[in-house]
Amino acid sequence: MTAPIEVGLTLLLGIAGGIAVGGGVIALFVVLDMIPRLAQLTGSYEKVHWYEGAMVCGSLLGTVSDFWNWKITAGPVVEAAVGLFDGIFVGMLAAALTEVLNVLPILAKRLRMTSYLFGLLLAMVFGKVAGSLFDWFVYRQ
Repeated sequence: MTAPIEVGLTLLLGIAGGIAVGGGVIALFVVLDMIPRLAQLTGSYEKVHWYEGAMVCGSLLGTVSDFWNWKITAGPVVEAAVGLFDGIFVGMLAAALTEVLNVLPILAKRLRMTSYLFGLLLAMVFGKVAGSLFDWFVYRQ
């Protein structure tokens, strides 16, 4: 293939893949009403449009920063704060998803563990934390 055709095909496939993945993520959020439910749980339902805008802008900024390999060299304190906010976002999103789908009560009922639901939740939280710490300090070394 010639260089312009290859670049054009790469651009077309990249844009098509981005639209497909982005559409799937937005469809997940819209169909499951995750953001309105999260806003309702936090008591800030009047700001739901701000949450949606922040999610779209954050996705766009994250995509652009990944494509252009942006680096933040602001020191460990700023990086720790960004990591903390990242973790809070992912945790709240996962909590909203499980809340909407009622995953934990259904899982506990099917496994006959309803009396151990709190322990099951703690095991999932500590497992996620342990997995993240392993990834940061052992796997990526």
